[in-house]
Amino acid sequence: MHTMWKGSISFGLVNIPIKLFSATEDRDIKLRTLHKECHTPIQYEKKCPNCEKEVGQDDLVKGYEYVKGKFVILNEEELKELKDDHEDKSVEIIDFVKLEDIDPVYFNRSYFMGPGENGSKAYALLREALVKSGKIGIAEITIRSKQHMAIIRVYENSLVMETIHYPDEVRSVKDVPGVPENVEINDKELNTAIMLIDQLTTTFEPEKYTDEYRTALMELIQAKINNNEGTATIPDAPRTNVVDLMSALQASIEKTKPKENPTEVKSKKASAKTAEKPAASTKPKTRTTRKKVGS
Repeated sequence: MHTMWKGSISFGLVNIPIKLFSATEDRDIKLRTLHKECHTPIQYEKKCPNCEKEVGQDDLVKGYEYVKGKFVILNEEELKELKDDHEDKSVEIIDFVKLEDIDPVYFNRSYFMGPGENGSKAYALLREALVKSGKIGIAEITIRSKQHMAIIRVYENSLVMETIHYPDEVRSVKDVPGVPENVEINDKELNTAIMLIDQLTTTFEPEKYTDEYRTALMELIQAKINNNEGTATIPDAPRTNVVDLMSALQASIEKTKPKENPTEVKSKKASAKTAEKPAASTKPKTRTTRKKVGS
């Protein structure tokens, strides 16, 4: 498991070196967008619609749109200064509360916490204190230049940290349209609904729940692979600029060859023809006679 953050937890005078590990992973099946004709993955270019030209990384700056079409530009030095001022490698527990006091709508992402070097005893102390008290810690932490609220609690035999949303990040339920109010429900309907809930009530066993769509999609993909329905990207064609370059070089060589005198050319051709003729043999010819059969 990859360590994604190192720091320490502090509560009171206790300081615990810890490491963070992502507790969850995205298991969605990633599908690439391909060109229908040749099945090559499509590339997306960064292009300025105003200048109508492609832009590189050095041409980009950060900006905040405070009204439609108007931006405040923030340069790298300003952002780096803010980052340095708020980059703190510590998790400070500022309060202890009961877990049931926090509505799940606030929960964001979970991280396993492991002890750092020489932190095992203090780690175990906090874990046991949380178990015995039945409380969780409310803390603040900065991860990748972003400050988070978080809770520290015990999960199985480990400490786990869960980042939670700040109150202004949770939208008001009053903004949800069409929520019914003061609807009259008769006792028979209510009792029937409660009876159904009681019949379906069980112990939570997460292992029995699966992503049926993802499973079916993976089975379809595997079936296509087994039926040899896979495709391969067409190899890149030779670049025309390379061919043109070679042609230009060859033409340049031919053009820069020294011009020969016509008389010298005729002389060279005559010499070449003479050299091609086979030389006369100086070896004396020997005459062979055939012996008649039966003599």
